Amino acid sequence: MYAYIKGEVTEIKDDFIILEVSGIGYEIYCPNPYRFQQQVGQMAQVFTYFYVREDMQMLYGFIEEEEKDLFRKLLNVSGIGPKNALSIVGQSSVYDFAKAIEQEDDQFLTKFPGVGKKTARQMILDLKGKVSEWMSHVSQPDDSMVNQASPADSGYYDEAVEALKALGYSAREIQGISNQLKTYEGQSTDDVVKKGLQLLMR
Repeated sequence: MYAYIKGEVTEIKDDFIILEVSGIGYEIYCPNPYRFQQQVGQMAQVFTYFYVREDMQMLYGFIEEEEKDLFRKLLNVSGIGPKNALSIVGQSSVYDFAKAIEQEDDQFLTKFPGVGKKTARQMILDLKGKVSEWMSHVSQPDDSMVNQASPADSGYYDEAVEALKALGYSAREIQGISNQLKTYEGQSTDDVVKKGLQLLMR
């Protein structure tokens, strides 16, 4: 229904952002709302998906169109609902997920909350051959990419920690990877969050 919405990011909560358009504040649920942290008070384009069922209507939003497409494909998998789909999109890059599907990597897929072996096999069955294009169109994440400033200096680390807490990880779990995160040279808060999720899922 809505391909995307452009507006001002006015507020960020643990599960959603508020995007104001012409005096109307849209509550948009996101995989990781803190990815919009640097855009608070600024205009942003959010790729949206309007989810409608008899008992609920929800507006979901994504920074990248590929993430929205992945979310939509996941909803077509038996046993995957919006909550599971949003969690998967928030904890994996599109490239890594597509790679896991094409290589039938059950171990990677079962690391996501609420995904057991049966659901992982169902995802592979339903999505294999339908996500391979993302492996060529979406660039592979490069952990060795050097940024001009470290997370500790730029504030990315602190924002990433808050994002990980919002995703349900305890302070003790985050403390266990803090040294690795502080030395990781990401280009944005999102980079550091995804690195943290990779470390926490090991």
